[in-house]
Parts: sequence; structure tokens; C-alpha cells
Amino acid sequence: MQIFGVDIGGSGIKGAPVDLDKGDLAHERHKVLTPHPATPDAVADGVKQVIDHFGWTGPVGVTFPGVVTDGATIRTAANVDDSWIDTDARALLGDRLGGLPVTVVNDADAAGVAEMHFGAGRDRRGTVILLTLGTGIGSALFVDGVLVPNTELGHLELDGHDAEKRASSKAREDHDMTWEHWAVHRVRKYLAHVEMLFSPELFIIGGGVSRKSHKFLPCIEGIKAEIVPAQLQNNAGIVGAAMRAAER
Repeated sequence: MQIFGVDIGGSGIKGAPVDLDKGDLAHERHKVLTPHPATPDAVADGVKQVIDHFGWTGPVGVTFPGVVTDGATIRTAANVDDSWIDTDARALLGDRLGGLPVTVVNDADAAGVAEMHFGAGRDRRGTVILLTLGTGIGSALFVDGVLVPNTELGHLELDGHDAEKRASSKAREDHDMTWEHWAVHRVRKYLAHVEMLFSPELFIIGGGVSRKSHKFLPCIEGIKAEIVPAQLQNNAGIVGAAMRAAER
């Protein structure tokens, strides 16, 4: 069974049909740049470009980098335009896609669902936290495999700032930090704070940096929880979005 998944990020909008039996992309993903400003209409146009690239005419799952309630309504918009807040994204995207059935889900929640079913969290019980380190920091919290949605742990305070302003991949690039400095002084400190609050058995590190986990994960010490890279890497959001669309 194939369902289309789209992952809206702060820098790019990417998507592909997903083989839900394998938990993998059925075709190489297509990506367009996220428009700036990332207004609802502009982003919807980007999503349509990705869908049209494949000539897709079935159900679509779409991730969004913020809180999403009832599979439709946007409540926060940290890394896109504020005009997204209170937008019915399901109706907007469904209209832009010519009436295709659309399901919208928080981006990190989608990635977490995919990792728990097909990837690094498969068959894991207890408390598991996936953190996507990208333009911001997304989070997905699971207790015995059940998702606690819209946790937004990237907005915990760290050194007087939103944690994502200190420990995201973008923060590393913006401040020209080495992988080791970023891991030891930013990511480790953030993980220690999250661990103090939730005492997870497992951290899964996702986002684009998961492809380069060998450059920074070995530098992180003093965390009691096991720390592993996401197995689906940066495709996890696309796969999870398709899974949610299939469920709906």
C-alpha cells in the first residue's frame, strides 16, 4: 500500500509516495525550498509542487513544524510565518490540491511514529523521546509505544533562551561551531535537561544531522539514557505523515 507523505520544514518541503509495508519511500523524494516568508498560501503552493511532481491523486499526509490539533488546526508557528496560527491547514491544503484528502500532523510526532514502528524505537517500551535537530528542535514523546502529541520540547528554556536557539543544527551552523563543541556544550546540556524532566530509557536523534551522527554522538557523555540516531534519518517525517494519513 502506498500513501503520499510531505514534510514541511523550515528550509525545505520534501515528499514522496511511501510504501507502508516496508516503511520506506517508494520513489526518490522531491524537494523544493520553503518560501520566505513561509505564509500559508506560499507553503501550500510548495506542497502542490511536490505532489504535482509525481502526478499523485490519492490521500496525502503532511507534517507541520508546530502544534497541530485535530489533524487540521495550527496552533504555533515558530519557524514559519505567524499567519499560520489558527489556520485550518487540512482545508487549505485540501483545496490547493484539488480536493485530495489531507491529514496534517506535527513534524516531530510524524517522525517519531515512523521510528517507533519501523526504526530505532521498534519494540521499545518505557519512555522514549525522539528529538529532531534541524532548523529548530522538534520532539516526540512515547510511553510504552503510545504518543503524547505536540510536546514541543525544543522550546524548553536553556541558558535563558529557547533550547532550539542553542542546540539545533541551525544554531551550530549559525555560530560556526565544530561538531564536538556543539555536542559537548550545547546538545549534551540540552539532553541532560530533558532527561532530568522525563527520565527516558531512550533518546532517538533525528533530523538531517542523523546522517552524521558519528561526528557528534560519541562526544556526548554523562547521559543515563541510551542515545541512538534515527534509522529512517531525514525520511522519517515523510513516512510518519503517510502512516497518519493511512490511519485517518
